[in-house]
Amino acid sequence: MFAIVDCNSFYCSCERLFRPDLANRPVVVLSNNDGCIISRTDEAKALGIQMAAPYWEQKDVIQERGVTVFSSNYPLYGDMSMRVMDCLRFLAGGGATDRVEVYSVDEAFINLTGMPADQLDAYACRVRDTVAEWTGIRVSVGVAPSKLLSKVANKLAKKDKQRSGCVMVLDSDEKVREALERMPVGELWGVGHQYGTRLRDYYGILNGWQLAQMPEAWARKHLGGVVGERLIRELRGEPCIPMKDPLRKKEQLATTRMFGKPVFDLVPLKEAVATFTARAAEKLRRQFSAATTIDVFVVVNGSHGTLYDYNPQTHHRYRILSQPTSITQDLLRAALPLVEQLYRPGPKYLKAGVILVGIVPEQAIQGSLFCGPPEATKRDADATADPAVRNKALMEAMDNINFSMRDDAVKFLASGLTRNWKMRQERRSGRYTTRWEELHKVN
Repeated sequence: MFAIVDCNSFYCSCERLFRPDLANRPVVVLSNNDGCIISRTDEAKALGIQMAAPYWEQKDVIQERGVTVFSSNYPLYGDMSMRVMDCLRFLAGGGATDRVEVYSVDEAFINLTGMPADQLDAYACRVRDTVAEWTGIRVSVGVAPSKLLSKVANKLAKKDKQRSGCVMVLDSDEKVREALERMPVGELWGVGHQYGTRLRDYYGILNGWQLAQMPEAWARKHLGGVVGERLIRELRGEPCIPMKDPLRKKEQLATTRMFGKPVFDLVPLKEAVATFTARAAEKLRRQFSAATTIDVFVVVNGSHGTLYDYNPQTHHRYRILSQPTSITQDLLRAALPLVEQLYRPGPKYLKAGVILVGIVPEQAIQGSLFCGPPEATKRDADATADPAVRNKALMEAMDNINFSMRDDAVKFLASGLTRNWKMRQERRSGRYTTRWEELHKVN
């Protein structure tokens, strides 16, 4: 059996946690640059406010109905997510990590293999109540024989919170069938809108139960090969999607951002790319890896009536490094000339990004006869004369300072000082759990 724990309107819940006056009131959270609505409370949903809708489209309704609006506050959400996941690891067995898979910032699977069937409902309720008590974040819990069915249970539990108590356990064939008959095929995990439309229009399959009755050979032919066959087997309660290793290292790392306001000049564009490069390098060091290739891209204002314009031939450049590295200054030396190649006067630059690929373990980096350190002087002949050793120590010191002090307390000058291109967050709440100067005050 598997459980999935999903935080209810997570971003909004984090905001409400420090604003108890907003309980039972409509709240929404906006995306980067206050562009679209990415989180809504049930009260906001009842007003007809659509998910992913542009803020300006919903602004009149929001103002008329007294909806509280927040800009994204990722430091707060990330910290609260970590607290929820730590709580789940404790409940899974004394902090065990192999039984918990963090699926997203607000979702996690728990492997319940071996738990007696008569304890599943009580355990799910315990998870719901403990997370709420320890973190203040309310969650929904779905339990079922497979990960896909647990997603179905969770989704149905959230649709009718009053009736379900935010918990649904599918521990019998009858309950599985009833749940799948209630689940539209397009809302199934792994199906999506395009396949859902095709299944409804061409094959007359309307819900999950009807899809579960289809032959595996048919799914292999019409639903993406092995992936479709696995989906059918998961619907039938046969676990086919394993728990993923939470410590698995990423094979590609990226840092991309929309600018808070358009960039026209080369200098702020280079500052933005330098900042993104430094952030990507931190991620690289965090998993003890090094990159062999760095990619830089930009997005400009569209022509011929389009909003954005991106052409891989003119808006993307990459460089293969002479030696894998995670040292920020080495990556900056490779990235900034790429920005100069990409820049053209005239267009409005709306977004930029840095992607690190060809990632290898840092222990696997081989030395080079052509990239070795200069000879140490007679006065300084110890190990610290090795630039690689000094650079690694410098990166560790910078990472430790920035992790504890935040806000890039120590940064390379190439990242700039004013950063006028940073994304808009006009309605951001306080970073209550990660900044001493923004600690929440209780009267």
